[in-house]
Amino acid sequence: MRPKTLDQYIGQQHLVGPGSILRRMIESGKIASFILWGPPGVGKTTLARIIANDTDSPFYTLSAVTSGVKDVREVIDRCRTEAGSMFGAGRPILFIDEIHRFSKSQQDSLLGAVENGTVTLIGATTENPSFEVIRPLLSRAQVYTLKPLDDNDLQILLDRAVKEDSVLSRNPVKIEETTALFRYSGGDARKLLNILDLLEQSTPHGESIVINDRVVTERLQENPQAYDKNGEMHYDIISAFIKSIRGSDPDAAVYWLARMIAGGEDPEFIARRLVIVASEDIGLANPTALLIANSTFDAIRKIGMPEGRIPLAECTIYLALSAKSNSAYMAIDAALAEVERSGNLPVPLHLRNAPTALMKKMGYGQDYLYAHNYPGNFVVQQFRPDSIADMKFWNACNNPAEDIMLQRHLSRWGDK
Repeated sequence: MRPKTLDQYIGQQHLVGPGSILRRMIESGKIASFILWGPPGVGKTTLARIIANDTDSPFYTLSAVTSGVKDVREVIDRCRTEAGSMFGAGRPILFIDEIHRFSKSQQDSLLGAVENGTVTLIGATTENPSFEVIRPLLSRAQVYTLKPLDDNDLQILLDRAVKEDSVLSRNPVKIEETTALFRYSGGDARKLLNILDLLEQSTPHGESIVINDRVVTERLQENPQAYDKNGEMHYDIISAFIKSIRGSDPDAAVYWLARMIAGGEDPEFIARRLVIVASEDIGLANPTALLIANSTFDAIRKIGMPEGRIPLAECTIYLALSAKSNSAYMAIDAALAEVERSGNLPVPLHLRNAPTALMKKMGYGQDYLYAHNYPGNFVVQQFRPDSIADMKFWNACNNPAEDIMLQRHLSRWGDK
């Protein structure tokens, strides 16, 4: 069921739809190096293969799980040698799956080939490249974010599977409900196809394959791992872990933590998620949470496992019991949306630095009021571009810490 062409590709229209960046690249035949960041089962590998096929480029693959520096150098040498003999072909594409698992030295070994154009690098990762990919490589490769498939995308995939799959198309299929099917799929095309595989295998020969909420739920409960052939239960459990902390249930959070530890999860992966939760879901309601989460990350790196389970549990319980606020998370997203809408608004002259006489003559820094020269270290002045002078991005959540912050803010700025 893997799509072979861009027209068959489902989802990610912000990247492959008409006029989008990757479609323009493909149509021009000039592919720059990039990294695809997104959850499993959303089409990262498929997209890389389609790009190579549509641009008639030699395609080489490495898995970061099984490849070392020697493998990287060998495939780059092959690219350099074989590409020279392929007249008219595009620049070789080197696809690296799970590039976040490459060590620094492995990533370093890619730099020269990417820089001099020996290969076009396409990486795929489920982890934030900002944390997992070295800065020199990030500067040479754009990062594109892939989103989970929505219900419309999953419906297209379901219809196509029923019609085109060699097994399903030979059997009568009754689609009565899709709510449970799509919910358990979680925006993951591979998982949806695996669930369909489970439903087909568990249906007696000669009977119709029935898809409704009751049947899907019953079959998955009977075979909780059957549709999880590629380890995606990992993502379901981390999701439950985060939501349990967000929902202030320490017992549930510790249970999911135990599931991850017992399953051999990378403790640094868990610690990173705790840092994210401390910022996104607790934030200003308890800024100490971020310090504790960072300390936990540091402790895990120092002591490792199995002792690391103790600071992980301590931090998990602390975050679950903490007051919650997403006001900082909402504020930065609102500000980013405004930047996207209004573009690069000019910095007001009085806020600009004036290191030269010419800049001072042009009014840079003129009329700036130095806050420490005023009572309470505060004086009213405008700190935003004129067109958004009255726009609000931060809205306090209802908790004791932010109540104090809000009152302090109102005493200075009123309702502005």
